[in-house]
This record gives sequence, C-alpha cells and structure tokens, in this order.
Amino acid sequence: MNGVIIIDKPEGWTSQDVCAKLRGLFREKRIGHGGTLDPMATGVLPVFLGRATRAAQFSENSDKTYVAGMRLGIVTDTQDITGRVLSERENSVTTDDINAVLPRFLGELEQIPPMYSAVKIGGKKLYELARKGQEIERAPRRITIRSIELAGCENGDYLLTVTCSKGTYIRTLINDIGVFLGCGACMSSLRRTVAAGFSIDKAVPLQTLINASEDERRACVSPTDSVFAAYPAVSIGGRALALARNGNEFRAPCADGRYRVYSESGEFILFGECRDGSMKTIKSFFEV
Repeated sequence: MNGVIIIDKPEGWTSQDVCAKLRGLFREKRIGHGGTLDPMATGVLPVFLGRATRAAQFSENSDKTYVAGMRLGIVTDTQDITGRVLSERENSVTTDDINAVLPRFLGELEQIPPMYSAVKIGGKKLYELARKGQEIERAPRRITIRSIELAGCENGDYLLTVTCSKGTYIRTLINDIGVFLGCGACMSSLRRTVAAGFSIDKAVPLQTLINASEDERRACVSPTDSVFAAYPAVSIGGRALALARNGNEFRAPCADGRYRVYSESGEFILFGECRDGSMKTIKSFFEV
C-alpha cells in the first residue's frame, strides 16, 4: 500500500514504535516517518507507507509548528521535565518579561544541540555519552525561528507557540529563554501541530487507528502527492512520459520551478524541477 497517514502520536511512544505498530496494522514492511518526536511529545507525525517512503525526506526538511510548555525556575540535564534537576529557584517573572525576551529568538540563530539528543559526534550518539556522565563540546547549528509567541498558561506553565526550521530543539530554545530571564527554564510539554504542511486537525489518534477496521484504516491514508500539494501540477504523455519513466529529462511547457508531474491517466509520476522548459526528476513515485 502506498500513501501517507498523519498520526497524532501519543505520549510515551517513540516515532519508531508508531512505525512498528503500523507495519503490523497495514501489513506493509516499507514504512517510515517524517520528523522524529521524542517519547514525551505528542502530535503530528507523518508516516509514509510503501513507495511513498521516498517522500519522507521532504517532510523532514519542512518547517514545523509546536505548542510547548515552559516551566520557569527549573533547569534539568535533559532540558525537559524528564531529566535530573540541576537547579531550582524562585522567580518573579511576568508575562511582560517573557514577551520582552521572545523577540531575541526570532530569525536565524545558532543553537548548540543538547547532550541528550541523537546527534552523532565521532560515530557516537550524544545521548549514549550523556548516559555515561560524559559531556563533550558540540558545534552550534544554524536554525531559523519563523515565529514565537506566548500563547497563555496551563497548570502553572507558560505555553509558547513556535514555528521553526528543521533541526530546532524546542527544549534547548526554552532552556536558552530561561537563561535570558535569569531564572532558568525547562520544557514541560510538547505538541507538534503542523509538519510537512499537515495540521493536527488532519491527524488520526493512534488508538483510533488500532481500533479501526481494515477499510477504516485504509480510508485514513492520503495519496503520496498530498505531500507536494503546495506545488503546481502538470500532465505529460507520449515521449515525455517514456523519458520520465526512464529517469531522463524531458521537455515540459512550464515556467521555471518545481512541479507535481502526472501521466495523462492521472498517475502521480514524479516530483520535478523545470528549468528553461526542461523537467528534471527530483524524486520518482511511479510503480516500478
């Protein structure tokens, strides 16, 4: 089966746990996800089935939106509430104080990956070293915060809505905000509300899928080309289609840019890029 299904990942599951469950539910070996969520996080997890797994890379590279809980006055070794508390202090921070600091974190930033992360240095994952009590120097990474705003309070924690680029660690962002506020902070909750252009209102709770019939599950799967819905479509046939199926460039009556390319019968053939009337395949999706 080919397509993409948007899962509302529950807390306590890893992204790979979800993929493993779906392999059994759909009896499909080729399954991958688009953008890892930590076990404590919930929300939008695009999962790709069959030949649609070729589209996962485009999901991972997309901007994402989160609603995150920020608990002031507590600093932990993992930068979230699951970690060991390193310091705890009283604070008198107000919403005005937070709103005054947030603009500092807009735009392009350098962010140092946390030790408790899957980033590899010297062939070792950082979290493996952290669990042994080791801490090593990490090079900062360029990220982009498109928007960040205070969205309210919940159970004593402040809620932030953040739209950001690939590779952004929200818990590190919150830790850094806590440094600027002078009291420290850790992430108390995380919910992803948008990924790969799919919003939380399109997501299916994992338990709902588990309880569903086979027909109901299949109805939850969107076609592969939905990942590229933001791009214009073009249809081809004849020699152009033959060239496309062989991985060759072909002539297309299109302006420069990226396109969803279909056969005249409506089959999604490829995602491509046109330059000077010549279309080149970025990734093909027709059945081989």
